Amino acid sequence: MIGHSISKCPSRPKRHILQQLCLATRSVKEGCSKPPTVGLPTTSSLSSKFGSLASDHVRQSSSVLPTQAQVVICGSGVVANSVAYHLVQHGWTDVLVIDQGSICGGTSNFGSGTLGLFKPIDERHIISNSIKLYRQLQEMGHDIGLKQVGSVNLAQTKDRIIMLKRRIAYNLPTGLHCEIIGPNELQKLHPHICTDNILGGVWVPEDAVVDTLSVCRVLAKLAKQGGASYVENCIVEKISTENNCIKSVTTNRGDVDCEYFVNCAGMWARELGLKSEPKVRIPVYPAEHYYAKTTPISGIPDNLPYIRDFDSHIYMREYNGGFLVGGFEPQAKPAFLGHKGVPGDWKKQLPADWDHFKPLWQNAIQRLPILKDVPEPSLMNYPDTFTPNGKWILGETPEVDNYFVAVGMNGNSLQGAGGIGKALAEWIVEGEPTQELLKFDVQRFLDLHNNRNYLQQRIQEVVGRHYSIMYPSQSEFQLARKLRCSPLYSVLEKRGAVFGMRMGYERPLYFDSSYQPGQPLPTMPPGTFFKPKFFDYLLEEYYACREGVGVIDMSSFSKIKIKSGYIPGSHIQAQTPRNVVDWLQRLCSNDVNIPVGGIVHTGMQNERGGYENDCILVREAENSFFMVSPTSQQTRVFEWLRRHLPTDHSVSLNDVTSMYTVINVVGPKARQLLSELSNVDIDLQPFTYKKVNVGYASDVMMMSFTHTGEPGFCLYIPSEYALHVYQQLAAVGVDYGLRDVGTITQRWMRIEKFIPLWGEDLNSFTTPFECGSGYRVKLDNDYFMGKFALQKQKEQGVKKRLVLFQLEGIDPDKDVWAWGSEPIYRDSEFVGIVTSAGFGFTLGKLVCMGYIRRPGQSRRHERLDGHHNDQIVTNQFIMSTSARYEIDIAGQRVLAKPQIYAPKATSINPSSAGLETPYVPKVVISHSNNP
Repeated sequence: MIGHSISKCPSRPKRHILQQLCLATRSVKEGCSKPPTVGLPTTSSLSSKFGSLASDHVRQSSSVLPTQAQVVICGSGVVANSVAYHLVQHGWTDVLVIDQGSICGGTSNFGSGTLGLFKPIDERHIISNSIKLYRQLQEMGHDIGLKQVGSVNLAQTKDRIIMLKRRIAYNLPTGLHCEIIGPNELQKLHPHICTDNILGGVWVPEDAVVDTLSVCRVLAKLAKQGGASYVENCIVEKISTENNCIKSVTTNRGDVDCEYFVNCAGMWARELGLKSEPKVRIPVYPAEHYYAKTTPISGIPDNLPYIRDFDSHIYMREYNGGFLVGGFEPQAKPAFLGHKGVPGDWKKQLPADWDHFKPLWQNAIQRLPILKDVPEPSLMNYPDTFTPNGKWILGETPEVDNYFVAVGMNGNSLQGAGGIGKALAEWIVEGEPTQELLKFDVQRFLDLHNNRNYLQQRIQEVVGRHYSIMYPSQSEFQLARKLRCSPLYSVLEKRGAVFGMRMGYERPLYFDSSYQPGQPLPTMPPGTFFKPKFFDYLLEEYYACREGVGVIDMSSFSKIKIKSGYIPGSHIQAQTPRNVVDWLQRLCSNDVNIPVGGIVHTGMQNERGGYENDCILVREAENSFFMVSPTSQQTRVFEWLRRHLPTDHSVSLNDVTSMYTVINVVGPKARQLLSELSNVDIDLQPFTYKKVNVGYASDVMMMSFTHTGEPGFCLYIPSEYALHVYQQLAAVGVDYGLRDVGTITQRWMRIEKFIPLWGEDLNSFTTPFECGSGYRVKLDNDYFMGKFALQKQKEQGVKKRLVLFQLEGIDPDKDVWAWGSEPIYRDSEFVGIVTSAGFGFTLGKLVCMGYIRRPGQSRRHERLDGHHNDQIVTNQFIMSTSARYEIDIAGQRVLAKPQIYAPKATSINPSSAGLETPYVPKVVISHSNNP
């Protein structure tokens, strides 16, 4: 339980402003360093002033450790140097970079040097900034070996072709030139490719190669030129904090007081995180990562495009007149298994394992037959850090304020380094992210993800997934599973549940109703981009929710109790209940001053008006609320609340996620079923709750809402009663048509009801007015965070709007489905991207949601506070009868019908299920395994 105040680091909300105010009133001894120099020269002027890399004017690394610095960066690899470089570009010259060895002496010595833009859009934006920076360095005269050679991305299977076409579809209209080509064109671009088993590929001319070590050294030089200091052979021993804020760094060479600490320690980052108090979780772990280099081969030009042969798990590029071959093998080897951490002589602990690499080398010979006759290449085994889900880890940690991380580069540090350094430096300077980085946020993890044994298992699988086909909703991890399980896990497994995982929590995706006890447990069938092979089970689940009763285990949702109580040291109670109410009113955009027993759906916005939380608040008592948020928000939303706690300790937070099992009882017969089990009339108005007995269990919180849009109730059950309550529901529910329902069905029902979800359709750069939830914003309330931005947006209009689309002219039984990230066209002009998609059971059509803008605006990265009349998206613009909307699904444009409200056909009245008269259940003698 937490009841302390937020640490008042001198960095909120606009760090660069508050720091200068702080510096005017505090001495360096009290923790403030010198103010940043405003108007530092740009990259080009730095080059002009200080000369090239070899300039004699460049300061060398210092052997003297300063006693204070505004920012301390640990690590001097390419990512760390990029952060330092971008900070000095912003005028922050009091930057200290420390490394336990020499500058660029870690794994930045290694790497393929490939720069690939053919990625999901959020990653591509970062990589694009990297390439832009490296081009600037090359233009300044630094020899970093940058060559725009392009890349060819090969496909051996029909599914791979579909995957590539899906990626082309959303990359093309957002600014990347990429095109599908056939085997003959591939051979023209790269004459040495054998295309015998190739169906086609994608040509990306903007992809490039560069020398990793040269970039690392140039960025370090430029950071020094801008004012940053470097100290080598300096080992961090401890990171000290005060009021949960960075205070100082203790090293083997002395202490350094600082305001910010940036962990860019690569494969040492996790161990470094454990050296602070409180400990900081940074779930990265090194895998053995291999590549082979051949000797020069006669006739190999230096401008050959590099190759990604996804289905063979390999990449190949020209290197010094020969070839460099590497891979992302399906079963990787975690590094340093026999050690407690990264050994001091780590370079000697990584033998070249030819038996492990040989299958990849054989694949390379098949693709490039010219390799068959070359002498045995030199094999490099270097460790690279990977993360539990294969995404970078960036941002400010939840445990310690002003502690930032940029780690987990997943096999190619150079590719993201330039853009990551830019994004993190802007975050530090501005006090908030300047671009959407949700998928990379360090706050997406829990303690379980930082477990060493867990990481060693998961990393084996993560490496290969970089080249695997990720079928939406059908590509679950196989290793490091069954960590967080609800009390119902075992019984649901025996009833045919096929599980997926979210935030480490096992959740039923769907139920195989054909499963019988004694048979092997059902598993996910092979993935597809077409209609899922388990679709009929989902349809059964839907009909149960629509006509009878569906039961969904939703225990993974984040649950936090928020309460005001006694002020420490005082004999009188805090101004209860006004303390907790007033505090929540300042954080929430809806009115949360509801009666006890009431429930309110509200957003918590940032000052831009974007969503930091989308939640349900239940008022349990005058001074107590129960908050429910999406599963993926557990760490992030708790941290958001903690950082805004009042300074008088009058409000406390308690994460109770594991204390309650949540059963969603959905459908027109849910009320009758629960009335029978609780022996009381379930007479609850929508968005209210009361505590009831269910079977023999007491204190079950029954809430009158569901997460599907269908009628029903959510039961928040003390976990010790969960199995009993479920068994009672299953037994008595036979006569009500009860069926177990998985989260895929629940998700698709939500989409059809036009209910956006935080993390998919909502993020910190989308507002309630943009997603159609403006009716939940109470602008007549006193000040709340984001009020002014939302008030302005309401007056001026929105520049993007969430729209629901029904797809017409597509055969769900034969055609490729929309799964998310498809581009949206209006009158043949690109206007947006699909955020979520599914099958609308009631409509009998594929449905999807996505934000649309005015044509020509979708490629721009805009702050929410900008305003131009010609960018405003109105209902008339969206619903114009003359407008023709299309969704591009893997290269095929499909007609789409827009809607700004949930279709009426998807709504249901409980009385329509024939329940006007009381229902008398039969006596239960026996029931099937999964009714």
